[in-house]
Amino acid sequence: MKRRDFLKSVAGVTAGAMVPAPAIWSAAKADARSETLLIVSEGGPNNLDIHGIGTNVPGYEVSWNCYDRLISHEMKSGPGGVPYYDRDRFKPELAEDMNVGDMSVTFKLKRGAKFHDGAPVTAKDVKWSLDRAVSVGGFPTFQMSAGSLTKPEQFVIVDDNTVRVDFAKKDRLTIPDLAVIVPCVVNSELVKKHASEKDPWGLEYTKQQTAGSGAYKVTKWTAGTEVIMERNDEWAAGPMPKIKRVIWRIVPQAGNRRALLERGDADISYELPYKDFQELKAGGKLDIVSLPFSNGIQYIGMNVTKPPFDNVKVRHAVAYAMPYQKIMDAVLFGLGTPMFGAPPDKPTEVAWPQPTKFFTDMEKAKALMAEAGYPNGFDTTLSFDLNFAGVNEPLCVLVQESLGQIGIRTTINKVPGANWRTELNKKEMPLYANVFSGWLDYPEYFFYWCYHGNNSVFNTMSYKSPEMDRLIDGARNAAAIGDTSTYDQDVKSFVDLAFTDIPRIPLYQPFVNVAMQKNVSGYQYWFHRRLDYRALVKA
Repeated sequence: MKRRDFLKSVAGVTAGAMVPAPAIWSAAKADARSETLLIVSEGGPNNLDIHGIGTNVPGYEVSWNCYDRLISHEMKSGPGGVPYYDRDRFKPELAEDMNVGDMSVTFKLKRGAKFHDGAPVTAKDVKWSLDRAVSVGGFPTFQMSAGSLTKPEQFVIVDDNTVRVDFAKKDRLTIPDLAVIVPCVVNSELVKKHASEKDPWGLEYTKQQTAGSGAYKVTKWTAGTEVIMERNDEWAAGPMPKIKRVIWRIVPQAGNRRALLERGDADISYELPYKDFQELKAGGKLDIVSLPFSNGIQYIGMNVTKPPFDNVKVRHAVAYAMPYQKIMDAVLFGLGTPMFGAPPDKPTEVAWPQPTKFFTDMEKAKALMAEAGYPNGFDTTLSFDLNFAGVNEPLCVLVQESLGQIGIRTTINKVPGANWRTELNKKEMPLYANVFSGWLDYPEYFFYWCYHGNNSVFNTMSYKSPEMDRLIDGARNAAAIGDTSTYDQDVKSFVDLAFTDIPRIPLYQPFVNVAMQKNVSGYQYWFHRRLDYRALVKA
């Protein structure tokens, strides 16, 4: 979209709210401007329902703001004093209180909570929603299993206003898993009206419109162009947000997003090139937040089920051929934590993420290629998600150039953002750049998602190792009973094994970079890395 067309369309959407201010504002127009938030980003949602098939990361943002969960996290002061979710402290959202027993947790629902259509939120809605999450399959069901929530029988209606969740076993991830995006509460009666034999959970209906009780509701969605959300003035799960209306525009060109920010025609943007963030920070006209992803890495993944990446020497060769420092300098401009080049004698830590001992060594990489039987290299494709092209494209160009030096000839495959999760699910891409950040900030959680033989969507390498599974399961079990010694040993061992087998190559821990106008405050960092409109304020 051309900039002038964008500005024209914004003016049409919100009368006077986002156009350059006239010399004198009326009180009504000033209020409208302060209560409307305009967001611009590179990519947008492909599905409004977190339970949907292949819902992408921008879709998380819609779900987080438009649906409620039983509980959420308290906030703490993070790096630079930025409010940051507290991994270990929880607060009620739809629940009025939470009573944790030895093998169950009971929630009393807030009285007066209503869905967007005015229907009351009841225990049957909560049970139906949790049943849905553990039954639809794919990402939502795997996410629930991360907290040992796997069967509808675990969710029990005590009365109209009370729900009990029975634990399958002791698992320290169970309560935190109830605070992520997936166990959201859906208007069961509304959705069931739109369900069918082929679609028993009404996923086609909720793909296109929200059916929650959250602080916001989607009033318009044009895929690839715009999402408009209005505040739910009947919201009962928290303090009433200051922002009445959110206009989220998809502006693929980074230069256009930056120009809109610098002119004051947009309030917030993320997913700008890192160079732009550094320049905007130096310019001082905007507020820039830069925070490391919790439990996250950007990596190069290899499909270990197909030649040549089934050969561990090839994978080691690729790891030694990565242009690590060039990526840090030319793509990130320093806004990232290196995950490579640890000293050879550095012991493995009980932590994640942590750097590998790999570094750029082309001679070693060439020797490994010859030992693996590929002295002349091979041809392959290198894929990335176009929703995050600002980082992925220059990164992949540098990787392509480096791999070419050891005979690996790559064709870059740019996958549309709406299709990326679907392509990951197929597990057919041989080589790809991707990012993963675990919602629960524990090493065993990250590894359960990315390295376990259960082969979740985020085990993008199709990596399977009985020893890895034993160590991950061992760490989870040890954490549940407080066996620190076993836990520490299992974590160190699964990190070592991941770096020995190297099915994915950690490059760096990314930063969340958000640029905001000076009159926007209330930004909070969340595990899902997306915006929480509920806390944002415009002066």
